[in-house]
Amino acid sequence: MTVRWHRPSSAAKASSPGPDDGGGQRPLASIQRRLVTVALLRALATTILLVTLYYVLPLRAMSGVPAAVVFTVGLLVLLAAAGWQVRTVLLSPNPAVRAIEGVAATAPLFLLLFAATYYILAQSHPGSFNVQRLDRTDALYFAVTVFTTVGFGDITATSQTSRIVVTLQMILDLIVLGLGVRVFLGAVRLGRDRNAASRPTRRNDD
Repeated sequence: MTVRWHRPSSAAKASSPGPDDGGGQRPLASIQRRLVTVALLRALATTILLVTLYYVLPLRAMSGVPAAVVFTVGLLVLLAAAGWQVRTVLLSPNPAVRAIEGVAATAPLFLLLFAATYYILAQSHPGSFNVQRLDRTDALYFAVTVFTTVGFGDITATSQTSRIVVTLQMILDLIVLGLGVRVFLGAVRLGRDRNAASRPTRRNDD
């Protein structure tokens, strides 16, 4: 009895999934998009919470506190939050996604810090700005215009103290846009290297 072996045709080879087929990459890309979406939603929820606290906290009661003290305490909180975000990026299995969430959550905290400082400064020293009454929305609007370097000119700092605070924000804006983003990118690279180095160890342990 003779057994004949039929060689598969090229069409059959093309239809059969291979190890280099892109079908395995599609679920991975879908998972990455889902992780980015979830990270952005978490950052949005954090931003909403921070803005709510900005409007709810009794900032008017802090008008008797020197602006330098308020700004220093807020800056320490910002540095602690940024340091925690960088640490989570280093320890995360998806450092790039975690960095997106970290930047999206730290930037609103930075703006709200200066908005609260401007509001408290306007309450304690009414002549600090060219408007008679600077409410919380005006202070947040002014902080955003300084950050984006738009400068409409409808609200300007008129006292020495307010101009010093605005100058500090402009300097820190450059640091946040330059050094801050670079720190998060470096954390992403270190996190990926850490994950890549731990994978062979896990396989050997198994």
